[in-house]
Amino acid sequence: MSEPVTIALDAMGSDGGALPIVEGAAQVSREDNGLHVLLVGHEAELSEHLAQQRYDPERLAIVHADGVVPMDCKPAEALDAEPACSILTAAALVRDGDADALVSAGNTGAVILSAARTFERLPGIRRAALAAVYPTEARHGPRDDPFALMLDVGATLNCNAEDLVGFAVMGSAYSRIISDIGRPRVALLSNGSEPSKGTPSIVEAHALLKDNSAVEFVGNVEGLDIPRGTVDVVVCEGFLGNVVLKMLEGVSEVVSDIARDAYARKFLWRLGLTMLSQGLRQIRTMTDWKQYGGAPVLGFDKPVIKAHGRSNGRAIRNALKVAGKAVDKDLAGEIRRGLS
Repeated sequence: MSEPVTIALDAMGSDGGALPIVEGAAQVSREDNGLHVLLVGHEAELSEHLAQQRYDPERLAIVHADGVVPMDCKPAEALDAEPACSILTAAALVRDGDADALVSAGNTGAVILSAARTFERLPGIRRAALAAVYPTEARHGPRDDPFALMLDVGATLNCNAEDLVGFAVMGSAYSRIISDIGRPRVALLSNGSEPSKGTPSIVEAHALLKDNSAVEFVGNVEGLDIPRGTVDVVVCEGFLGNVVLKMLEGVSEVVSDIARDAYARKFLWRLGLTMLSQGLRQIRTMTDWKQYGGAPVLGFDKPVIKAHGRSNGRAIRNALKVAGKAVDKDLAGEIRRGLS
């Protein structure tokens, strides 16, 4: 970081409880990266977990919050019932300038709604977008990352053309800053590559993006292009994006399950799988969401990173580093300039 960055980390509400969240924060505090972390949640519980960790007390502190939003709740009702809960308290720290970005592994709907209630939307953005990385065959950027970005994947189910254009600008800025891709290739997800294919919103967005100098728009892509990685950013409405993302996650799990079952059944299969072990390891690495840190919620004036509900310490550490980079590289300002 060029300047110290403080992250408000919602430490409650994940599938694994507070311990992996605390572990990730402690790991970050021991690294020379300029990040400071505010652990937000029940003070007694967090203090107990923190006592088991090696950490730098000058870069890690606890902020008490009453209440937790469970994974299986209705977000709006839960936030109304728990106004002092950890996610709202963490968001308020960012709004009031005590922290620069928000990270949470809690209920996705509650994270998005807390951001919407607490932060301002960027000018020109009507709807927020939840972005996610997905594994690809092609490599991307100077680091040869084996993944690309897709948005929206669930924050806004139905979009008009202007929403899709906003998603394209935001996705391009995020890919440029986080993945260090100078000019990310952006495409609309449709049922054909021709400009006339797709819903009326996709067709209209295609025409608008074609003349948008802030985005390296390369046209439409189809579903078969997604795992090939022919572009760096895929833009779609949230309903479709969520279905695609869940399908990709399911395929990776099925491949692992089939390989495990085959290994247990037949000697020849075990021999063949042993020969293919390097390839299988590569598949596991490509589909390992822990290395990606989290999914950005784009469209607000403050960086918001939604970590996976099953995040371990490593995943939380990476989510905090992504949030720090978004602050350091002025992601919100980059999106503003693209939208202007």
